[in-house]
Amino acid sequence: MHNSADFDAVAYLNEPRWRTMSLGLDRIQELLECLGNPQNTLRFVHVAGTNGKGSTCACIASILKSAGYKVGLFTSPYIEHFEERIRINGEPISSKDLKAVTLLVREVAETMESHPTEFELMTAVAFLYFSRQECDIVVAEVGLGGRLDSTNVIAAPEVGVIAPISYDHCTLLGNTLAEIAGEKAGIIKLGTTVVSANQENEAAEVLKSVAADKGAQLRFVNNESIQGANKDFSYSSHKGVLYEHLALGLVGSYQRFNAALALEACEVLREKGWNISDDAFRMGLLQTQWPGRFEIMREAPDVIIDGAHNIHAARQLVKELDQRYPLRRIIFCLGVMADKDHKAMVELYAPMAKAFICYAPAMDRALASNALAAEAMKALANLSEEDHGQGCIVQAAASPAEAVHHALVMANEHDVICCCGSLYGIAAVKDALKHELRI
Repeated sequence: MHNSADFDAVAYLNEPRWRTMSLGLDRIQELLECLGNPQNTLRFVHVAGTNGKGSTCACIASILKSAGYKVGLFTSPYIEHFEERIRINGEPISSKDLKAVTLLVREVAETMESHPTEFELMTAVAFLYFSRQECDIVVAEVGLGGRLDSTNVIAAPEVGVIAPISYDHCTLLGNTLAEIAGEKAGIIKLGTTVVSANQENEAAEVLKSVAADKGAQLRFVNNESIQGANKDFSYSSHKGVLYEHLALGLVGSYQRFNAALALEACEVLREKGWNISDDAFRMGLLQTQWPGRFEIMREAPDVIIDGAHNIHAARQLVKELDQRYPLRRIIFCLGVMADKDHKAMVELYAPMAKAFICYAPAMDRALASNALAAEAMKALANLSEEDHGQGCIVQAAASPAEAVHHALVMANEHDVICCCGSLYGIAAVKDALKHELRI
């Protein structure tokens, strides 16, 4: 037995030796079996995809909570506090419960010939906690991919959900959209129902093929049936049900598409006997909160935090900025991971940039701030005079806090500061903003 009196659950789960991208189900299956297979006592909504997974999970969980269910929510990464990854009805796991459950997981993990990875440990902790708390249903977000992700020990979810698929983690998931979609489609189980966001044809065909092979029913969101804005929109579902005058608690026009995906998933649940009223649909969407997605921290100057970390998310961010702030120049406070397509992201931001203040998130995979600044200089140099009429400032900051400070000093009340590039840098950026702005 290990000494538990001074055991720090977060420190243990975050130990560098567990941080590996080793995909596979053998370790998590062994770990959970030794823990009594807690996942088999639970019912799941299983959510995969590249972009919008977290927001979709949040919408689904909020709707189910509004329907009166005890809802577990497992997501990653966290934004400000580690405990955010494991929630019940919106409340993060307490430090006391996290410690107690992690100790149980540790006792098993330390006896295994091949020690589980950080995410496998987290998955086991979450599933054991939700089981002990007797959750009615759990909304579980895939960590990476789908087929070999540790959450894929789920035998048959109540409904599978696939958010938009795009290029990300290509070294692990594949270099084509079809290969990546094949990994995401790994969550499709025999005879289940799966709902999917509107997908590129290459990805959609893969999902259709896998669903047919598994005898699964596949439904797609029809983007054209989404009408209106976030505060008053309507959606006509796959089954022809019209949901009118919906209001979404999330900011960002692209969130309507995530909300529609959540509605489709909950409609499947209702067909399967889950008691979800129209009022629960409405109230759930209205009360949905999800930090780090076009989160407006303050106004005059407007300070926005957005976790756009790949090219698809960056395009959505640019579209949103252009709609909200037409003809405005943006101060980008930017930090990215080295394995992302940072060149394409910077090129996308460059035409609307007033400044790039670059920093490196506190992660091993982070791109150095001076390397990112050099990338920004190249992107700006390639712009024509028409595309970029005035000079753009580029700075490399020593830390997220320094980047935030420089951005705020530079900005006047009419400026817009957008902090983006990685979900892993958001916590540090938010802390810096709260300190600088005294909020």
